[in-house]
Amino acid sequence: MTNVNRRKFLKVAGAGGAAAGLAACDAPTTAPAVHESMPNLTWRLTSSFPKSLDTIHGAAEVFAKIVGEMTDGRFNIQVFAAGEIVGGLQAMDAVSDGTVEMAHTASYYYWGKDPTFALATCVPFALNCRMQNAWMYEGGGIDLMNDFYKRYNIFALPSGNSGAQMGGWFRKEIKTAEDWKGLKIRIGGFGGAIMSRLGAVPQQIAGGEIYQALEKGTIDAAEWVGPYDDEKLGFYRVAPYYYYPGWWEGQAMLHLFFNLEKWQSLPKTYQAILRGAAQTANTIMMARYDTQNPAALRRLVKAGAILKPFSEPVLDACFKASNDIYAELSAQNPAFKKIYDAMTAVRAEQFLWFQLAEHTMDTYMMIQQRKNAL
Repeated sequence: MTNVNRRKFLKVAGAGGAAAGLAACDAPTTAPAVHESMPNLTWRLTSSFPKSLDTIHGAAEVFAKIVGEMTDGRFNIQVFAAGEIVGGLQAMDAVSDGTVEMAHTASYYYWGKDPTFALATCVPFALNCRMQNAWMYEGGGIDLMNDFYKRYNIFALPSGNSGAQMGGWFRKEIKTAEDWKGLKIRIGGFGGAIMSRLGAVPQQIAGGEIYQALEKGTIDAAEWVGPYDDEKLGFYRVAPYYYYPGWWEGQAMLHLFFNLEKWQSLPKTYQAILRGAAQTANTIMMARYDTQNPAALRRLVKAGAILKPFSEPVLDACFKASNDIYAELSAQNPAFKKIYDAMTAVRAEQFLWFQLAEHTMDTYMMIQQRKNAL
């Protein structure tokens, strides 16, 4: 090939190559990859809560809405209230056996299967909401719990919190630890086990039946959640003493349970979206309770609720009973001990820090409130 012909060939080839390159850039080569990572899916989520508990049930709806928006409608999560597919306390089993892809529930509902389940939600005298978040998101709590949950074919993410709960409604005052003895109280889960150790008689009663049980004297007391939810059930009319704090629930973290195989089958894009949506729901549920509880508490007091703190000696007795049970469980259950030890290590560090900064600041501002300076 002559020099002239060679120059012509390179000129034409260069132009053709550039055109081909531009055509390749214009072609929708990325679209199939995007579609492949965001397939059309419809999952069912069974909640452990009725729609009437709009703050708790609403966390699942927030989660589903965010997932739909972030996937442009490709990942549709249908939320079902307790009882629409399975009962509220059957939510975990429905996820484990694949009846549904996921559930929004409280892990401690299943402590009867293994007490370790309770640690993901709350146990008496443990962490507050911020501490629980710190442990879960930055202290290894999520990984520790998921290492346990995989025995049940479940993967879980935090998704909501009630914050510190109230100590419940009582028909008579609790002045000493002796007053727990023989007290029939509606309380479930791990807290009920501690109450039994103190001599109380825990009762498992559905939410819609608690008022009648209090009114008839079938039970002497009942715990529920806090002012916003308690107000709806009207307990103040039949059990006027409203105690605080709910020492068995210094916070109560909810979780999204995913069928492990279904979770693992998801594209990484969807897994990342679900993590982000769950964390948003976790934040919003706590914010809603913090917004709703103060006004509800004012209304309850105006309606006749008598606020009472548990005395320090009463709390001391409860604290001792709790620690006795933790020691027994740790000696019998390696999974419980592993996660409980991790949580209590976080607890020691967090309360060291909180008493210095948060507690001091909060206490000062509360003093200003009592002076009507706020």
